Amino acid sequence: MNVQTLADVDLPRAQVGSNPQHLVLGLFTDHWSATGEPLPSAALVALLSDFGITPVSARAAIGRLARRGVLEADKRGRRTYYRMTPGTARVLEQTQRRMMEFGAPDRPWDGLWTTVVFSVPDEQRDLRHVIRQRLRFLGYAAVFDGVWMSPRADHEQTAELLESVGVRNATVLRSTLTHAQGDGDPLTSWDLDAIGAAYTGFISRYGDLASRTAAGQVGSAEALTARIEVKEEWLRMVSTDPELPANLLPGDWPGHRARAVFVQIYDTLGPLAEVRVRQIIAEQDPDLAGQANHRTTAHATSPRGAGTTD
Repeated sequence: MNVQTLADVDLPRAQVGSNPQHLVLGLFTDHWSATGEPLPSAALVALLSDFGITPVSARAAIGRLARRGVLEADKRGRRTYYRMTPGTARVLEQTQRRMMEFGAPDRPWDGLWTTVVFSVPDEQRDLRHVIRQRLRFLGYAAVFDGVWMSPRADHEQTAELLESVGVRNATVLRSTLTHAQGDGDPLTSWDLDAIGAAYTGFISRYGDLASRTAAGQVGSAEALTARIEVKEEWLRMVSTDPELPANLLPGDWPGHRARAVFVQIYDTLGPLAEVRVRQIIAEQDPDLAGQANHRTTAHATSPRGAGTTD
């Protein structure tokens, strides 16, 4: 079977500020993943306008995603509809699952480290960047050149990644750490002070929103934009933190409080954001509007419909 991972899908690069292409994929993932129906281009443009994206920029972003093979178009008369390609949907489902499970306080650790050892020939040096980027997202850090370690990474997904990008020489190990010193200690591979500071910044930035969310002071339009913004920021946390077990972390680690803020916002605002999505889609295609949905951190792969309770 041809296995496809993030490395095979030409997703747009992350950037500071609102990225229209990322917003499109966020809308599909959070509110349109339970249906195989495509969305009208006009509805996507209208949804992006809630984020301050102009119609010209919105159409350009949608067009770029289609040319990348991330979205596929469906012409219906004079109107164009879009859906995620199967490969894109699969990759984003994997990413969604990792984001929602990340940092959960009840996640056990079996004491085993996953180690990846690989070699890429000089003529494939561009491939090294792809591998390193994907390994970091899975929670790895380089201990030595070509040797990466993680306490949490899924070893099966790791093997799948290496196979899918065409790495011919690689080994994936699951083992206990019996001795480490100097640069060979994986704990020195991550800047925990910087990661902790990023979590503290996340709490400071979104703490007020979490409080207003709990008090029911957020409307549906703000719920849609704030929820996707917070999720994008949480993705940055996931991409930099190896999710070390509690016994390997400094005391009073702010990551736990940051996750509580994320969960409060993402889960509570889900139904309100769904209402806004339905309102906008109904203006373009009333028959499709009822298929909008939302997810929760507890149901990462099972979108929730309007009116459901968590």
